[in-house]
Amino acid sequence: MAEHDQAEIEKLLGRYFDGLYNSDSAMLRTVFHDDLVYVNGTAGDYEIKGLEAYMARIDKRTPPVSRGDAREEQIERITLKGDRIGIVEARMTMMGRNYQDLLTLINTDDGWRVLTKVFSFVERKG
Repeated sequence: MAEHDQAEIEKLLGRYFDGLYNSDSAMLRTVFHDDLVYVNGTAGDYEIKGLEAYMARIDKRTPPVSRGDAREEQIERITLKGDRIGIVEARMTMMGRNYQDLLTLINTDDGWRVLTKVFSFVERKG
């Protein structure tokens, strides 16, 4: 993986984590592709949305930062296939949940963007 791609993707993921924690749809729009597919794969909570429906949900959410929610995140793996597509495995803890994300990336004229977000979560214990 080229160093400039690695750096750009890490910055993208920084905005992703910050945007989620702050419920900042404007920031998240710089992360997601216009054709985003959002899939909650959690058992009993399966749903699929596009970008606008997901951003509407973000706009209605009480930002975790405003509640002082604990926040923890980690990029577990970045894998690129050539210079146009890739996948990220990441995790984030917030809102009393442990999230596991699989994010597919596409390199656009505007740089790397998340094209699909497939995730699941489990409630935190204690």
